[in-house]
Amino acid sequence: MKIWVDSDSCPRQIREIVLRASERVEIITIFVANRNIPGVEGKWSSLQLVPSGEGEADKYIYENAEEGDIAITRDIPLAADLVKGGLLVLNDRGSVFTTDNIGERLSMRNAMTELRSYGVMSKSSGSMNNRDVQQFANAFDRELRCWQNR
Repeated sequence: MKIWVDSDSCPRQIREIVLRASERVEIITIFVANRNIPGVEGKWSSLQLVPSGEGEADKYIYENAEEGDIAITRDIPLAADLVKGGLLVLNDRGSVFTTDNIGERLSMRNAMTELRSYGVMSKSSGSMNNRDVQQFANAFDRELRCWQNR
């Protein structure tokens, strides 16, 4: 089992939580990004640099992750593909994507994208606050324990 982190837009606080968990439970963690991210390389973690460009990190994760791995991403289409491939997928706010909810999440994402293209809505996920970080930490810890016991 490995942990894959879509790191281009992953907040620092979330990376730190994942790094600590990786060390604690000794699980290989790969941070995938198209830019250097200091501080993510360690005994159990590494940085995989990908070419610059839209979706390059997503493509790398999709092509290299395996059933039974864990992924952290806020990219809904990538999450949908990974869930179909048998991965546990969370976003950086602690939401867990499953076969039961990913279709609805993908439809909602597509609808919001269309509304933004018409200028009806602006793109904003809001800034991350301490509550968001705590929600992620709790969800990640819970899911990591469950996933390990499968």
